[in-house]
Amino acid sequence: MLSGPNPAWAGGAPTPSVPVARIDWSQCVPGSEFDCATVKVPLDYSKPGGRTIELAVVRRAATDPGRRIGTLFFNPGGPGGPGTVQMPQNYESFPREVRERFDIVSWDPRGIGNSTAMNCFTSPEEAAEWNASKPAGFPVGAKERTATFAAYKDLARRCEQRDPELLRHVSTSDTARDLDRLRQAVGDAQLTYLGISYGTILAATYANLFPDKVRAMVLDGNWDPQAWTNHGFDNHPRLTSFLRLGSDRSGAATVDKFLSLCGATTTARCAFSAGSPAATRDKFDRLMQRLRKHPVGAWTYAATVDSIMNGLYVVHPGWTDLAGRLQDLWQGRVPEPSPPPPPPAIPNPNPYVGEEQPTSVLCGDSPNPRDPGLYEALEEGAAASGGEAGRHWTWATAGCTYWPLSPDHYRGPWNKPTAHPLLVIGNAYDPSTPGSAARAMARELGDARLLNLTGVGHTALLNPSSCIRAHESRYLIDGILPPAGTTCRQQDTPPFTTPRPSGGIATGGGGMAGTAS
Repeated sequence: MLSGPNPAWAGGAPTPSVPVARIDWSQCVPGSEFDCATVKVPLDYSKPGGRTIELAVVRRAATDPGRRIGTLFFNPGGPGGPGTVQMPQNYESFPREVRERFDIVSWDPRGIGNSTAMNCFTSPEEAAEWNASKPAGFPVGAKERTATFAAYKDLARRCEQRDPELLRHVSTSDTARDLDRLRQAVGDAQLTYLGISYGTILAATYANLFPDKVRAMVLDGNWDPQAWTNHGFDNHPRLTSFLRLGSDRSGAATVDKFLSLCGATTTARCAFSAGSPAATRDKFDRLMQRLRKHPVGAWTYAATVDSIMNGLYVVHPGWTDLAGRLQDLWQGRVPEPSPPPPPPAIPNPNPYVGEEQPTSVLCGDSPNPRDPGLYEALEEGAAASGGEAGRHWTWATAGCTYWPLSPDHYRGPWNKPTAHPLLVIGNAYDPSTPGSAARAMARELGDARLLNLTGVGHTALLNPSSCIRAHESRYLIDGILPPAGTTCRQQDTPPFTTPRPSGGIATGGGGMAGTAS
């Protein structure tokens, strides 16, 4: 048994001491290379003797156990990403040297997936009925806006009735405390961690609640901590979380990069190409205008925009698949659905991950406007500068309108000195988390080094760069940071290209520019 007080509580007082047991690992399924376990943690850390909840945990043991350093914890983002599913799916994306030297462990955060989860419906049919009560993508027009807000008001009511205790204890600071218990349970004196997207806010929260427990933390695809907390103006947010972050502008820049690179190559490489960047942008604009009036089957304008933004996250095969869907729609055909990824070898590879799960974390932590009447003007303002991306990101937090803030949402400070420095990675063309947010994260943290990538897609982990991997490996294994001002100039396989047998890149006219902004 390991025990000891956590060094910080959200209100500044120490967390009450709670004994921590070692994790009892076993193969997830017979023959699996992944181990699974369930860990009990307090629902409310201020009441350690009260209700407990379960965390589902997964591990892939170090492949070179004789040189094992410890455990690397991984959060796949979201919020709401089930780590027990997404870590096995993305295991090969971790640098080879890191897989050799570390057990890689992930978990479904409290409220999510295979852990004790927020589920505000009595059956899958009831959840599907609720989901069908609002438009796909985002609302277009007054009637759909009314339906959207009615659905989210109903969801908040259902969740309040279903499990009000859990609803108030799924904050990022609660999850940071869970992470520290998992660190203790695997026997590591300090935390080694890699988090992408929302996982960067979890990292920043942990680093400031447990600054002396930081060994090495990689933050990839960053949130700006001040945008997350509304710059201290919790009671009267003027913008939504993602508009404060700048996702609308970053998303617009990534859409433009997609169209430019597509137009610069042939239809054999990018099906939507119109022969030049300008012609491809014009084709895209005309398609969006057409879909507003004439959907293709269930592919409305808003549903298509949602597919575009999600399709930009992972370049291979995402960008090629997205180009194919857009070309199908251009020709009036209903796109074929993309095949799902193969399920990982875990007991429940398809847990329930309803919309209430990310909503409960995001909306409980990050303040958003409470007046439904503000959204139309916010959307038009975001669309003026961000086009379709602006509309998409405006509505991404509509569920927060009726959602209660967590009583324990962490508001800073973000600059506590940590035992070791953190590594922050920012990508130039990220459809969700802009490079400006990575720069802000590096400034806010007490001791951090910024590593830039002139690449496309959401996070460097999911869109590999050998340069980034080399710096990550040196940092995670030996604690060596890249020199200040380092920029990795290119990803291993830029969009609309195919790897050569030698490992080089055949650009075919669609290669990326090699300069940083």
